[in-house]
Amino acid sequence: MQRYSLRTLGPRGRWIALAVILALVLSTATIIGLASRSNDGGTPGGAGPQGDGTQGSGTQSAAPKSFSRPEGASQFRPSYHLTPAKEWMNDPQRPFLLDGVWHYYYLYNADHPEGNGTEWFHVTSTDLVHWKDEGVAIEKFKNGLGDIETGSAVVDQDNSAGFGKGAVVAVMTQQDKGVQRQSLFYSTDKGYTFKAADGNPVMDNPGAQHWRDPKIIRDEARGQWVMALAEGEKIGLYTSKNLKDWRYVSGFERKGLGILECPDLFQLDVDGDSAKRTWVLAASANGTAEGRTTGVAYWTGTFDGTTFTPADDKHQWLDAGSDFYAAVTWDDPRLPENERMASRHAIGWMNNWTYARQLPTTDWQGGADSIVRDIRLKTVQGRPTLVSTPTPALSALDGEARTAATRALTPAGAGELPAPSSGAYRLDVTLERAAGDDGTEAVLKLGNGGSDYATVGYNFEAGTAWVDRAAMVPGAEALGPLFTDRRSAQAPPRGGSAPGSSPERGSVDLTVFVDYSSVEVFVNGGEQTLTSVVLPKSGQPAVSAATAGGTLTLKSFKYTPLATVLTAR
Repeated sequence: MQRYSLRTLGPRGRWIALAVILALVLSTATIIGLASRSNDGGTPGGAGPQGDGTQGSGTQSAAPKSFSRPEGASQFRPSYHLTPAKEWMNDPQRPFLLDGVWHYYYLYNADHPEGNGTEWFHVTSTDLVHWKDEGVAIEKFKNGLGDIETGSAVVDQDNSAGFGKGAVVAVMTQQDKGVQRQSLFYSTDKGYTFKAADGNPVMDNPGAQHWRDPKIIRDEARGQWVMALAEGEKIGLYTSKNLKDWRYVSGFERKGLGILECPDLFQLDVDGDSAKRTWVLAASANGTAEGRTTGVAYWTGTFDGTTFTPADDKHQWLDAGSDFYAAVTWDDPRLPENERMASRHAIGWMNNWTYARQLPTTDWQGGADSIVRDIRLKTVQGRPTLVSTPTPALSALDGEARTAATRALTPAGAGELPAPSSGAYRLDVTLERAAGDDGTEAVLKLGNGGSDYATVGYNFEAGTAWVDRAAMVPGAEALGPLFTDRRSAQAPPRGGSAPGSSPERGSVDLTVFVDYSSVEVFVNGGEQTLTSVVLPKSGQPAVSAATAGGTLTLKSFKYTPLATVLTAR
């Protein structure tokens, strides 16, 4: 092989070579996730606004694939989930699209842990997988009304608020001395910078203790804006023509779910049928009374412009895990109406207020965002149900997959399975209780450094999927028993009969997204999901499969390494 040096290239060649080296150096100036700041203060709740933008970055090309994290990443730093570069993050704020770019904000506290108060940190993306750090868009403690908490932003295409056609208008909660009010900020540069509107707050507190997290949607059919506001155990509904003057029109009250936060209101077609278009009202809630933890509860029904009427008083849960909260959903305005109403995106905060401030992360706090999911309404056991699947754009992170052939699954295991090369990967597994199988429960064990830190299981008799996790690192015992409680979800096997009958036959599909500190499980095409923060020991990752007794069939097994998302800072 012939070798070259700068000396042998001559003057002109040396200049060209130096330019190439400089370009390569600059192109590697990236960081993991996104360099956002974090937030820990305000109130444990509030969800959010949407950003926007075209200033500065314009469109963004996807980051190159990388199957190793940058040097210096801390033990639990995710590889492909969104996290701040340092300090604290929590509630997502609903993204919106401008000029082909998604604008997304999340709550962030740069002063954590010494100082309190959150602000809106802005990131942009063209694919909802790779993110570009745009910095703080709305700073805290600037207008005398407190910090910047959860709300929502909309693109005011018709200039209804008077800030200009296409202005971005954000309405969010500000809290000062324990009093929550709603303020309006607007942007005329597509969401990169905001100004406080004259006359804030636009909604003064009527004397309520909990009065926060405004979620605004456009009701085109009636030519109005609609706001859902979290008011303790009630969701208040308001309407406005100009985003400034709001009129209370009705309330949706539910007991037994604790303090409701981060409401959402949207439409979807059941089973993709526009004749069965249905409204969904959702809120982050506390499921302790049902043996759950916090999560996102929702109801399906009708909305007549003033009142939401549920079709069924019994709520459902969007995710059965411990760590999916303050979720926001949004559609893609580029799609034709039938596709736009068939599904929408969703993202949630992967954390739990019970232990959020005690997680043993070092270079940032507040957890991470979930992967972006696509949700749709599907009839499941005779009831419209939100099902979730990983957004297809995530396939851009896929490396070379490895598979294992069909084999028997016993208490001793399933023989050798493809071993993960890093802590960031995806598993696609089909388990079967075939004729002749006498087992009931199958388990996938996720390990690191010689110890299992999480188990994903499925019980064919009960028709339930579950996730068990263990506090494997020093100090994790301080997180409390909630962290090690098993979380389960009802998910009957396909081809089997109803749960509670004789031992089930049939199969179950499990898709498991694993990152360095999280596990997201999608069961049977997303009919159930379970999202969990995990705390593995450092060391070599491993995956194994077995039964709790008897035999089952491992119908298929695929392991796919997932690339690190490198984001320009």
